[in-house]
Amino acid sequence: MALAASLFLRQNQSLVMTPQLMQSIQLLQMTHGELTQFIEQEVEKNPLLEIAANDDGGRDERFTAEAEPSPTEHGGDGSQADLYETATSGTAGSAPETLDGGLDNVFPDDAGPRAADAPELIGQWKSMPGGGGDGEGYDLDDFVASRKTLRDVLNEQIPFALADPVDRLIAQHLVDQLDEAGYLQGSTAETAAKLGKPAAEVERVLARLQELDPPGVFARSLSECLAIQLRARDRLDPAMAALVGNLELLARRDFATLKKLCGVGEEDLLDMLAEIRKLDPKPGTRYETGASEAVVPDIVVRAAPDGSWHVELNADTLPRVLVNRDYYTAVSSRTSRDSADYGFLNECLQTANWLTRSLDQRARTILKVASEIVRQQDAFLVNGVDHLRPLNLKTIAEAIRMHESTVSRVTSNKYMLTPRGLFELKYFFTVSIGSAEGGDSHSAESVRHRIRSMIAQEAPEAVLSDDDIVDVLRKGGVELARRTVAKYREAMNIPSSVQRRREKRALAKASAT
Repeated sequence: MALAASLFLRQNQSLVMTPQLMQSIQLLQMTHGELTQFIEQEVEKNPLLEIAANDDGGRDERFTAEAEPSPTEHGGDGSQADLYETATSGTAGSAPETLDGGLDNVFPDDAGPRAADAPELIGQWKSMPGGGGDGEGYDLDDFVASRKTLRDVLNEQIPFALADPVDRLIAQHLVDQLDEAGYLQGSTAETAAKLGKPAAEVERVLARLQELDPPGVFARSLSECLAIQLRARDRLDPAMAALVGNLELLARRDFATLKKLCGVGEEDLLDMLAEIRKLDPKPGTRYETGASEAVVPDIVVRAAPDGSWHVELNADTLPRVLVNRDYYTAVSSRTSRDSADYGFLNECLQTANWLTRSLDQRARTILKVASEIVRQQDAFLVNGVDHLRPLNLKTIAEAIRMHESTVSRVTSNKYMLTPRGLFELKYFFTVSIGSAEGGDSHSAESVRHRIRSMIAQEAPEAVLSDDDIVDVLRKGGVELARRTVAKYREAMNIPSSVQRRREKRALAKASAT
């Protein structure tokens, strides 16, 4: 056969992950903060995008669903309108003059310039920083007291504790090495080498700094932190020093060894432990200035009058993105179609339309997944954690006809506000545990709740061992191995039956005396 060049026409299909498709997938797993930041970046780059404020202040009925408790019906969203529709945003015009917006007819007595009733107050206001007569330069932050940090509190005390300027310089270097909890992270040897001073001098300054408030600051370990606080209370006797020096035994609840090391009886050891609990292991956190961020729910679930559940997306977590078509029409009409500006404008329009569609699809997918979760966990919403059903991603994916990876992305870092409280969507997915009587399987979370409740209600004379817990669970219809009970108990930071018996008896004796 002769070799020759020829042309063939072949047609095939393939799935290509375009950048926009990859970005749409990433939008699903973004949190509210990440989504807001992403949209703000897109608005900066795209002149056709605008963020419309949600001024209605109420629920958005366009993104709600009814989740029925029936196992055959699902909460739907098929007929809902788009929230992120491509809208036209124009410029707000000025109010017509015929509306009579003046104040002369409302306050006739105040039509003219009003004389100052308190000239001395005006003089005081003008003399204040930024208090000009015309009101310019006024900043409300000038009158708000700032919150002191740990370093501010320590820097105020150092001049009174150390008189030598060299000691103050060493103290300032040590202050810079404190972490948020108030612990000293650097070593005194490194500080001494850096400043060219003897290590003994740095140790002397450190010992003086450890007497400052809050007690326990400048400690290099937890034992030293507790010892500093006990020394300030004049309670660091040899027995207490031995207890503080063996915190690992206290963590293992090895009270028998601690009594031997401290040379005290059981009642004295209980008093020492009660005093240890009153100490602050992280004295610097009380001055922590970082603001704690509240979790904002993405889905809100309410009980409907007909016994079903009303599922809706939180309007506060749904940014409303609009496409300014007026601006596009005005600019494109003045731009040549062959210019680079016209191509840039068309690209911006395509990107804006894609973003609005992706956000709309993201909201619908979250609502669909949340509605199915509510339908599956109807017993939990009605009766509590004891009735939490075992659930996995595959069950939800098959019910809503989506891929498991899509459901996994939707449930990542998303929260649902229910009548039972605020839960992450991942909370509703638990492992299935078989039933001892051949009935319905049980959720691992509900079994852990049962174990926790049984241990909390046990008496000092009848502490349940892991085998006893297995027997009680089997009588309740839960088939569980002893090693699984031990694994759940350790995951919940619950000590063994021997340690619990020792603690409960000790506490009972202490309360009796």
